[in-house]
Amino acid sequence: MKRYEELAEILARDIRAGNLPPGTRMPSIRKTVAQYGVSPSTAFQAYYRLEERGLVRARERSGYYVAGAAGLPLPRPAARRTRRASTEVDVSKLVFAVLEAAADQRMVQFGSAFPAPELFPWERLGKSLARAGREIDPWQSVDDLPPGNTVLRQQIALRYLGAGVPQAAEDIIVTNGALEALNLCLMAVARPGDVIAIESPGFYAALQALERLRLKAVEIPVHPQQGIDLAALAEALRRHPVRACWFMTQFQNPMGASMDEARKRELVALLARHQVPLIEDDVYGELYYGSRCPLPAKAFDTQGLVMHCSSFSKTLAPGFRIGWVAPGRFGEPIQRMKLMTTLSAAVPAQQALAEYLQHGGYDKHLRRLRHVLEMQQGQMRQAIARHFPASVRVSRPDGGYFLWVEFEAGFDALALHRAALEEGIGIAPGPIFSARQGHRHCVRLNFGQLWSPRSEAAIATLGRLAAAQ
Repeated sequence: MKRYEELAEILARDIRAGNLPPGTRMPSIRKTVAQYGVSPSTAFQAYYRLEERGLVRARERSGYYVAGAAGLPLPRPAARRTRRASTEVDVSKLVFAVLEAAADQRMVQFGSAFPAPELFPWERLGKSLARAGREIDPWQSVDDLPPGNTVLRQQIALRYLGAGVPQAAEDIIVTNGALEALNLCLMAVARPGDVIAIESPGFYAALQALERLRLKAVEIPVHPQQGIDLAALAEALRRHPVRACWFMTQFQNPMGASMDEARKRELVALLARHQVPLIEDDVYGELYYGSRCPLPAKAFDTQGLVMHCSSFSKTLAPGFRIGWVAPGRFGEPIQRMKLMTTLSAAVPAQQALAEYLQHGGYDKHLRRLRHVLEMQQGQMRQAIARHFPASVRVSRPDGGYFLWVEFEAGFDALALHRAALEEGIGIAPGPIFSARQGHRHCVRLNFGQLWSPRSEAAIATLGRLAAAQ
């Protein structure tokens, strides 16, 4: 990392942590040079980098200022006790309505769960896929049955090692995307009627999986900055016969919240005391904005209780549907479930991604993708500040591509969703992220779509529709 990039990252950390609040004047170039022992050129380049990322704004003859806030910072959610009765799940009808809008290319895709397709290296992936088709060995249709393509699993293991989480390649199981990995983990440890601890708000596909498998949910509140409420989880473990937990510990969907390493360690220790497995959904883990990949909860697991699931769908190749699980002590039942259901992930896609990871410049692509996403977050937050009611509260995640927007109590996010559809705008209303269809005054917005005047106009329209309620 170059010196100006290091300096930009130091300043960015202070901004994200709130040490430099919105509207604060940044240190002058002269002061920055003196404080950090850098040249004026390095200081200027660092500020240019922060400006590109949407973290600061230049004011003529005045210097640089931290980019203005979009509404109020999100507070800690109101303290809630977990309910004595677990919940039957029935959210699919509402989720399918939102997904239908997300599939319409004519819509402004703020409700989508993916970044813009233009952000992925399709030409280079196409070359890898063509090479895989030419060079494929017919025996790979057998050899690449679960646990999957050997070279691909070795490349995934190298990424674990680079992130500081050693993981044996032979233990990794390749799946049809992360969603299959997550479902296989759930099927390996739970039976109909069992209670699963999930986040609230949480990933709607987790709710659908519980609904399909006839499992019950106990919802654990999520803090918008700190992630899972560990006190509420401890209470739920005392009150309910929790069979497993399904959590996102970093860049959580929909809030964007991340647990710090101390809280992840505490989470793993708490579950170890109760011998409750954790299904860790980490599909956004490599979309961090800082200088270092955050450690997942898997890094602190010494008993094999954490099943770490991820994929390339959010970072590299959505249509390839290649994911994986590092299964801990549950490798055998998960692999059997894979053989009993879909048998194998697509062999050409596995080989193509193995080739790309070896030669395609994945890390360079990720650096560019993270940069674009952080810049687009700033653009969307600024648009929200211009057009939404002043009372809204908006998250500021340090990775991923979702904003969680909280309106005043009594606001109807479903009504906003319906009105937005009439205007050609898709959003994700809060109730799809809860087994009880709560969070009715909240919406999730995707800033992973390429920002344009149409995006700005759509935010303005949403602001007008929200103000009219």
